Amino acid sequence: MTPLEFEESNETRWREFEGFLGKSDRDLDSERFLTLYRSCCEQLALAQARGFPAHVIERLSIMAAQGHQILYRQSEFGWARVGRLLLREFPESVRAHWRYVLAAALIFLGPTVALGWAVYRRPELILSVVDSRTAESFQRMYAPTASAIGSVRNADGNWQMFGFYIMNNIGIAFQCYVTGIVFGIGSLFFLAYNGAFGGAVGGYVASLGFGGTFFPFIATHSAFELTAIVLCGAAGLRLGHAVLLPGRLPRLVSLQIAARETSVIVFGAAAMLVIAAVIEAFWSSAPWVAPNAKYVFAAGCWSLVALFFLRRSRAR
Repeated sequence: MTPLEFEESNETRWREFEGFLGKSDRDLDSERFLTLYRSCCEQLALAQARGFPAHVIERLSIMAAQGHQILYRQSEFGWARVGRLLLREFPESVRAHWRYVLAAALIFLGPTVALGWAVYRRPELILSVVDSRTAESFQRMYAPTASAIGSVRNADGNWQMFGFYIMNNIGIAFQCYVTGIVFGIGSLFFLAYNGAFGGAVGGYVASLGFGGTFFPFIATHSAFELTAIVLCGAAGLRLGHAVLLPGRLPRLVSLQIAARETSVIVFGAAAMLVIAAVIEAFWSSAPWVAPNAKYVFAAGCWSLVALFFLRRSRAR
């Protein structure tokens, strides 16, 4: 079948489906809508596989995207939809994009390990990453005598620290994701930079002899925080790939598809960052909790995160 024959044979159903897209939910024939939506998705896959003209793929992509929004707006509301997104669609999307996740993890961990080891061996290298005043603040933050371990400012209580951690972590994750639109360069930079910064801080604090305070502090919440940052970086790399190598699609359409695919990852990562902020403010920073207790809890959190993404839901 030629592209022209493909268009002519399906034009009537496409027009009918496009008519549904402009209707309100109350005026929608759900059974016919679902039939046309499934047909549109199948035809989109066929058009992409056979390399049909870009305008055909673009039209089908837009129809499928709008149909997807209507379908899930009708089928689920409120907490049920949020629960499905976080507990099912989020880990499924992460597994579907495992190559980007692996690349992001390597980009993040490489500088972390390299800078951590280098600064541990030569503590003066910390000044190539931060200024002397910031380096001195690390000594106060992670000293065994600190009233609130890891506090980066004079906070009156745990709730203020919680707010700070939320803003800081989400800001980093947002940078790793959104800047991926620049051919993935932004995501590469912020993943590497934040990995290098974290490694340098860890190496410097350990060289001061405060490793017994620093590592129990980061052990637990990092299961959620670092994983979320890597996932946002992976989503950013997916955006960059879509812009750099759009294939037969127009770049804007390719970017729209990538953004739609990765939106669930970013939403799930935001939830993980909230969990990380709660743990960091109320558990990790508590000097009264024994280091061994923090390590045990951390092992449980890392295991939970791993099982969450590796398990496969039986729900259809």
